[in-house]
Amino acid sequence: MSHQALQTLGEFIIEKQDDFKYSTGELSRLISSIRIATKVVNREVNKAGIADIIGKVGTENIQGEEQQKLDVLANDIFIAALSQREVVCGIASEESDDFIEIKCTENAHLSKYVVLIDPLDGSSNIDVNVSVGTIFSIYRRVTSPGSPVELRDFLQKGVNQVAAGYVVYGSSTMIVYTTGNGVNGFTLDPSIGTYYLSHKNIKFPTSGKIYSINEGNYVKFPQGVKDYIKYCQEEEGDRPYTSRYIGSLVSDFHRNMLKGGIYIYPSTSQSPNGKLRLLYECNPMAFLAEQAGGKCSDGFRRIMEIEPTELHQRVPFFCGSAAMVTKAEEFMAKAVVKN
Repeated sequence: MSHQALQTLGEFIIEKQDDFKYSTGELSRLISSIRIATKVVNREVNKAGIADIIGKVGTENIQGEEQQKLDVLANDIFIAALSQREVVCGIASEESDDFIEIKCTENAHLSKYVVLIDPLDGSSNIDVNVSVGTIFSIYRRVTSPGSPVELRDFLQKGVNQVAAGYVVYGSSTMIVYTTGNGVNGFTLDPSIGTYYLSHKNIKFPTSGKIYSINEGNYVKFPQGVKDYIKYCQEEEGDRPYTSRYIGSLVSDFHRNMLKGGIYIYPSTSQSPNGKLRLLYECNPMAFLAEQAGGKCSDGFRRIMEIEPTELHQRVPFFCGSAAMVTKAEEFMAKAVVKN
């Protein structure tokens, strides 16, 4: 298909601007800022093998994880892109201890939106050329425009999100996002640096044959998760399912959304709250999943109804095709009753 017949991401944003509840053009400009930043990060990811930007910096982020060089670079790129266009009043990043109040422009305080971002999800895979990604989540602030941004602007339930999305830097680079009116995917043409609509109105298959979980931690899993894994492996009906686990949330989620499947990062005996962050990873992915007809929970509760209490809060995560998540929840509930 010729480029003339394809819609660009920029054209799509303008066309859909009236879908936004508060249509001032501000949210459109915000998403455009993210689009620009992803192109810069994409360039850096693609040259990671030939530049001195892979490997570790030698510092740890707030989670106690050693920061990769490209993590820090991606973080700086997104903060710069979002803070220089008067579109957000605050940014919270998985790589930063605290939220960042945007003060560099005189109108920044008047902005209505805050962004929470995981700048480079799965970055430990960079060194071995496995797909990585960016995850973003956008909320309207709850404090009054014109006043300094506060922590409560970021500690909002996922149901309050006005937009969320991810970028997968893989064999092709894609940006997939929602503003609450379905999920659409755009693929980057690297020869001209333009995103084109390639996956319109994406829907999770109701069920699937893929389960994604790090089975190496099996002995540490709750009994309900162990029981569900056994169910996935049984020879009955359309089972056994296929195990596929990349270890990069964006990549695992993207595959399962297109092909049908479930992704699970449960609690373990060592990490009773799981590993994934509610605000930077789980809420945005849950918004996307639900908009695509999928389902997300912590094994018992809907992810987007969880009240956050801290910026870097972790929760167990069950996400994917609705029928598969429901079945996993049944095993979790049964295990609790038995105990």
